[in-house]
Amino acid sequence: MSDTKPVVPTVRWHQFDVEDALVELTTSLGGLTNDEAHRRLSEFGPNEITESASISKLRLIWAQISSVMVLILIGAAALSLALGKLLEAGAIAAIVVLFAALGFVQEYRAEQAIAALRRMSVPLVRTRRDGRVVEVPSAELVPGDVVTLDAGAIVPADLRLLEAASLRVEEAALTGESEPVDKQTDAVEAAETALGDRRCMAYSGTQVAAGRGVGLVVATGMQTELGKIATLLQDVGREDTPLQQRLDRVGKQLAAAGVIVAALVAFMGALAGETAADLALTAISVAVAVIPEGLPAVVTFTLALGAQRMLRRQALIRRLPAVETLGSVTVICTDKTGTLTQNLMTATTFDVAGRTIDLNSEATQPIVDLPVAAQLMAVAGVLCNDGHLELDAQGTPVLTGEPTETALLRAAHDAGLDTTATCTVAPRIGELPFDSTRKRMSTIHDSSAVDVIVPGILRDGHVAFVKGAVDGLVDRTTAVWTDGGPQPFGEGWRNSVVAANDRMASNGMRVLAVAMRTFAPGTTTDDMVAGAESDLTLLGLVGIIDPPRPEVRPAVAQCRSAGIRSVMITGDH
Repeated sequence: MSDTKPVVPTVRWHQFDVEDALVELTTSLGGLTNDEAHRRLSEFGPNEITESASISKLRLIWAQISSVMVLILIGAAALSLALGKLLEAGAIAAIVVLFAALGFVQEYRAEQAIAALRRMSVPLVRTRRDGRVVEVPSAELVPGDVVTLDAGAIVPADLRLLEAASLRVEEAALTGESEPVDKQTDAVEAAETALGDRRCMAYSGTQVAAGRGVGLVVATGMQTELGKIATLLQDVGREDTPLQQRLDRVGKQLAAAGVIVAALVAFMGALAGETAADLALTAISVAVAVIPEGLPAVVTFTLALGAQRMLRRQALIRRLPAVETLGSVTVICTDKTGTLTQNLMTATTFDVAGRTIDLNSEATQPIVDLPVAAQLMAVAGVLCNDGHLELDAQGTPVLTGEPTETALLRAAHDAGLDTTATCTVAPRIGELPFDSTRKRMSTIHDSSAVDVIVPGILRDGHVAFVKGAVDGLVDRTTAVWTDGGPQPFGEGWRNSVVAANDRMASNGMRVLAVAMRTFAPGTTTDDMVAGAESDLTLLGLVGIIDPPRPEVRPAVAQCRSAGIRSVMITGDH
């Protein structure tokens, strides 16, 4: 009787309306009942990425002794024993045992280490059961559960979104797209839409960068998109390495040569009138002598030493022959996001009034030494921001939130601005949250509070800070902040801003524009919110990149010098 778990039929959930998805999975906004959830858990199995059957110790041992060369050695030991040559038989047997033991210990330790990496603490997920929000282990989620999502949370299963409030999800783990994706609840009509365009879906293993949402679990475990990738990886068969193939070929050639030589010796002995017993003894001795008993042990010992050296460099070798395979590499295909890059968006450039300011995280200019426009940009990047920056016990900044916003927080922090104190001194009075249609965000603050941070610029009244896409803000700009203060935003300034935007974008940067508008005392909050994104004064542009890891350049150069070609494969959408 098969113990295979039933699966949810393959459904293009992104095409379903919210109501239809709930009906299809026989659930409601209040979630499942506890009894139904338990029944579905037994039906569909736990929400886990399962591995194909782990390799047993016996299979690991068999893998060490199943090569042609080792089987020949075992045969030679048996023949030596049969002939009464105990010393030779013992020596060959010791070599076989040493060979098998070295390979077994190395590969068993690697399997145990990999298994330990998988044994993570099971996260808790907030889901609705019997109409109440409860916390359950993510492994107990089932299709039909209704899950809540908050900023920073890992999406625990494939979800059809039921609610999305400024929800943005970072899908680099699945699609390679380093920029968070704006989510919504409207169904996507096209059946074959790529994963990155299914805006009403959230997939297992991705992370909520900002906002909040509610999702309906439509797939768990190996039925998720992440599980399908795991299945493909597990279906890849093992192949012998070039060294293993050559050793097997040599073993077969030696075995054939041994048989031929033994036959010739026996034939010549028969012509000379030797007895049958002497002929058999001589032929077997010649066959055993042909076998290089030390070769397998020397190869295994050499590979084991290589594996230990790599382990000291934080590289875990699962199978010993992989050491030899790595030595034969001619092309390396590598992922980009998080592998070649840090997957950490970083503000590297301010462009203010045509002047470019390079931001270096190790030697950032103090904020007081920056032009006034750059100082205001740094403050705006902190206040018009939904991210958070806290210092740990060692004083290292810990950032949470959408990567673009954390990049602005880090830039301000590196310039010496106390981000927490800035938000405390100048809290929001009003705001227009970011959305994908406007492509910008605005917050309103008391001008006198901002004047405490950047003295002598703003007085009474209020100020709105706006950040967003360059094209959207330029069309709403009437002035630009220069060294001499605000100047009319004429055609010359417009061309200069567009050129700066193009130049920064051509260098692989994501470019944001930062602007502000002041309001006279007595202006109502509603009027300020309504006018926050018109008649703007442009402060400047910010260039943001996902920087490469510092070790990438020397690593690629070393590969080139070794004759290895490196190829970047990215899932950037």
